[in-house]
Amino acid sequence: MNDTGPSRTAMMAAAARAAHLIVDDAPHLFHDTVAETLLGERAAELLSYHRDSGDHPVLSGTRSQVSVRSHYTEDRLAAGDFEQYVILGAGLDTFAYRSPLAERVAVYEVDHPATQDWKRELLAAAGLGTATVAFAGVDFESDDLVAALTAQGFDLTRPALVSWLGVTMYLTEPAIAATLDTLSRLAPGSELVMEYALLPELYDEPGRVFAQFARLATAQQGEPMRSFFSPDSVTALLHRHGFTAAEHISQREAVDAVLWQRTDGLQPVDFCRMVRAHN
Repeated sequence: MNDTGPSRTAMMAAAARAAHLIVDDAPHLFHDTVAETLLGERAAELLSYHRDSGDHPVLSGTRSQVSVRSHYTEDRLAAGDFEQYVILGAGLDTFAYRSPLAERVAVYEVDHPATQDWKRELLAAAGLGTATVAFAGVDFESDDLVAALTAQGFDLTRPALVSWLGVTMYLTEPAIAATLDTLSRLAPGSELVMEYALLPELYDEPGRVFAQFARLATAQQGEPMRSFFSPDSVTALLHRHGFTAAEHISQREAVDAVLWQRTDGLQPVDFCRMVRAHN
């Protein structure tokens, strides 16, 4: 987490979602039609990397990762009876600015205040409204998440889906545990979709190649990866903090199999997985 300004990983994730629709063939894994607009004057530069070198393992792997995790999580939101949607580490997530689902759920974006200030500037410059979004500024290493949410109108008596994507690998395990303790206080019927980085010995070959570049790149950008898990250790961590794991989901499993019948080089990468859990 960058405390002083824009998050480089948030920019790269948004660029990858936008680039997926430009450089990859149909069928697309996910349709983020707003990310390019939100990136504003940085869009051309960031998308040029994908246009010029889109088959590089870290670029194609990032497009796969960010597209698949958004697809899966927003499908869970659509399928469930949730009244509130909490996006932890929201970064440049665009759900509230493009999805019809945002009209029927209360949306809470949670992130470091510096990242949120930067996002608000981008939203204003792009002409994208924020009236239906509540922003809760939180440092996951030190702040009270529930207090920040309830201050923005979050109702602890109503079920919520919590999306925690692209975040835990940049946190210490105590910070992850503290956040899980907080989330365990949510209303019955709430659900968590959490992405986690695998232990290196669990990578498949595309995951090993992706990790070789991605871990170095994020460290050089001042956002090093800090936490790695096996599915069993995540299940145990969740259990210790009041959650039951319902399923672990690889990239290959997270979308319909037909979406992996591709004419381009995009492929699932077993570097990160998701877990769906309930309290």
